[in-house]
Amino acid sequence: MRILLTGASGMIGQPLLMALLDEGHHVLCAQRSPPKRTHPRLAYVHADFASDTRQADWLARLRDVDAVINTVGIFRQSGTQTFARVHTEAPCALFAACAASDSVQLVIQLSALGADQGADTAYHLSKKAADDFLATLPLRSFIVQPSLVFGREGASSGLFKTLASMPFTVRFGSAPQLVQPIHLDDVVVAIASLLRQPLPVGADGVTARRIALVGPAPLPFTSYLATLRRGMAMGKLRALRLPAFVGRMAAGLGIGLLDRDALRMLERGNAADPDATCRLLGRAPRAPDTFIEFPSAERAHAKLGWLLPPLRLSVALVWIATAVVSACFYPQELSYQLLERSGVPAAYAPLMLYGACAFDLLMGLGILFVRRRRWLWYLQLALIGFYTVVIAWKLPEFLVHPYGPLIKNIPMLAAIWLLAQFEEE
Repeated sequence: MRILLTGASGMIGQPLLMALLDEGHHVLCAQRSPPKRTHPRLAYVHADFASDTRQADWLARLRDVDAVINTVGIFRQSGTQTFARVHTEAPCALFAACAASDSVQLVIQLSALGADQGADTAYHLSKKAADDFLATLPLRSFIVQPSLVFGREGASSGLFKTLASMPFTVRFGSAPQLVQPIHLDDVVVAIASLLRQPLPVGADGVTARRIALVGPAPLPFTSYLATLRRGMAMGKLRALRLPAFVGRMAAGLGIGLLDRDALRMLERGNAADPDATCRLLGRAPRAPDTFIEFPSAERAHAKLGWLLPPLRLSVALVWIATAVVSACFYPQELSYQLLERSGVPAAYAPLMLYGACAFDLLMGLGILFVRRRRWLWYLQLALIGFYTVVIAWKLPEFLVHPYGPLIKNIPMLAAIWLLAQFEEE
């Protein structure tokens, strides 16, 4: 088959693309930044779900396409990447184009478990709107609704492993908070197998079928975290139980990792009958206690998820505190004397002092607010290295100072180097 695949660079889209190619299909990937072609049966076309919200945007891309698989999705909105555009408007435009196409025979829509009549969050409601629109069209379609998907490199899976590796977790309220996580490999196999499934028109004329993709059995969310913790060869998970209203307050204030929608989805639960998943796989789906394949590596990566942020914050506070203390509290004359001994002419001492304070302050604020910081870490390494060499040369008494002001630069440099290596490109 010739398949148009959207979201091919995502957690589910990437392995699904490989599976489709392995099965002999020709795949046309629609994405914002098409890479160079790497496979004889693979082609790319530029598309952007944040802006391609008209049927005409998609119709030309569907020429000679037999099937369409939409795996595009976001969990949080950012800029033009909104639920309305990415989950509803662009998919509806794509589905309308599929209905108008002369070649498309099947559409597979990757939705989410919970995008149903009980949906009450922007995430689920936006998914449901696209699902419902697709179901009204004269198209043979599968609407796939997975529960939590575990993929070793997935952002959400990384978050759950991080939560599982922390000294304790927090449980709000007494709701069961059931989840039924499914492994990414099972999701890919299930979706690929749908291309081989006949989809007869029902007696009532309905051509769309909703399928829940879930793991073998539901379990409380904290039990899922405990399972991941055991898989990473860690001890018992300690859970701190707090009243539900505390969770709602924390989510409302944006404290921690929760927001209001995430908390509501957790309280509602995320589970379904696994029979459909078993039929598609021809076996039972993988159990969560088999998800962790490399315990030591995944444990180390999970711990970094919650250890790096306070390290990053502490480095930022050092720069900010240095700027404030030097500008406001340390005796000005003593600072001028040190600058003069370092070779700075007296006329330039105020400029150097307050210029350095401003630079240090900007450095600390940059750590807190700049999104891509790798260059900033390297700038700090160069600046601290420069300070250390100049002070050691011009003010050698600080090399043997009992408080070790220069020696302490060594762990500071090591911490900044570590942060630079783990910073995203």
